Amino acid sequence: MIAGRRHGQRSGAAVAWVVLFVAVASAPAPSWAFSLFSKPAAKSHNSATVRGFNADDVAALVRQALDELRYVDAGTWLDQAKIDGVHSPELTILNGQLFLARGRFAEALEMFRPVAAETPPNGRALEGEGIALSMLGRSDEAMAALKAATGLDKALWRGWNCLGREYDLRRDWADAGVAYAAALAAPGVRSAMVLNNRGYSLLLQNKPSEASADFIAALAKEPALAAARTNLRLALAWQGAYDRAAVTGAGDDRAAVLNNVGLAAALRGDYDQADKYLTEAMAAKGQYYDRASENLQLSRSLADRKDPAPTLAPNVAR
Repeated sequence: MIAGRRHGQRSGAAVAWVVLFVAVASAPAPSWAFSLFSKPAAKSHNSATVRGFNADDVAALVRQALDELRYVDAGTWLDQAKIDGVHSPELTILNGQLFLARGRFAEALEMFRPVAAETPPNGRALEGEGIALSMLGRSDEAMAALKAATGLDKALWRGWNCLGREYDLRRDWADAGVAYAAALAAPGVRSAMVLNNRGYSLLLQNKPSEASADFIAALAKEPALAAARTNLRLALAWQGAYDRAAVTGAGDDRAAVLNNVGLAAALRGDYDQADKYLTEAMAAKGQYYDRASENLQLSRSLADRKDPAPTLAPNVAR
């Protein structure tokens, strides 16, 4: 199991992935970076009543609160609008985005679906529906909604980003690359997240050198993006640069870092180094470390059988 992230994560792989709208990975279990709401939340400000405000006024206030990661304020405005009888499709979409930000995917889906079904269809509602479905593991439905959304509006970078994740799940590398490129070309894109996710895709393709370039570019734009930092360590270890990958700083979980380096060594068939780093990970934890212990058993089993190293698939320790 690897300790990593991609902002948004299922079970099974070893890296970090980032999507948007959610603060939280993909093919068997990465760490995925969700774009819009994955920074530390800003402090809340007092919100006033919406009496006398029309739906557009309230929507502007909610969008600003979401952009500034003031989820409490966004929720307060939306709740007050409902109490005061202020409604609009845009407010429903914003409510769905707030649910996504809070990781409440089923409730987000309930918000997006009615608006997405309207005529003419609403691209942003379809985008939100697709992201919620993807995070709920309903991959085929997510793919359909995301394709429809990005077909309606090429500027929906969050939809393209999540579409890249879905293509990664299918190991459809060519289409994943097209989706990430479209996301990066869209206006207003949070490019650090998309670069991290494209780098994760490249890691899945066993292209650690190219992946490293994307992670470095992501960190140049957002030095605090933990998913990219974790993934860069994995990419370095994947290339045999274990000492560089194992360097930790203030606030880093050294046991998790060593676990990831050890697993990367095992996955590339370097079982002696895997044994070294995984043993160090367990010592650094100071208590039983199930992920490192399982990875050590996997590595020793592969070494004893002289089996070829597996592809990315073990779990991630976050």
